Amino acid sequence: MNNTSNSQDTLDNNAAAERIARAIKVAAGEFSLILVCCESILKQQQILKLVQELSSVAIQEIRLMPTDETLYTTISNTIGISHPQALMVHGLESVIAIHQLLISTNLMRDEFRKNLHFPVVLWVNDEILSKLVWLAPDLKNWAATTIRFDMSHSKLMENQALSA
Repeated sequence: MNNTSNSQDTLDNNAAAERIARAIKVAAGEFSLILVCCESILKQQQILKLVQELSSVAIQEIRLMPTDETLYTTISNTIGISHPQALMVHGLESVIAIHQLLISTNLMRDEFRKNLHFPVVLWVNDEILSKLVWLAPDLKNWAATTIRFDMSHSKLMENQALSA
């Protein structure tokens, strides 16, 4: 039974990684917000490797620092004058002033469209996703359906049993 759930996880991961790669390719040359929800850092790394293998687009990555206060300025300062074909942003869950960052991102959303001519993939967890819905609803509405990498049912049950 465990092999079956592992096989299903692999199929689900591959399908979601293909969706990310396709979304990046379709948005090439223009701003697009792609939200990817994943609770596990290890799974993020596995998925990212799959996306890089599947994608013909060069993907630049940045990791936010706990002290970052604005997403747009952090991205602009990190990429400088170069414009990557696609950008993946990790580390939102580590930002101390996450409420301030999300509110300012919502207010600055037009700057993203005006100045970032490439798809931006934001990796979030469930907590950050719900904060994004409440604190940056206009920005969240720009994103297509969130691509999720959920835990398998059996692993979810294991975690619930362990935390009980």
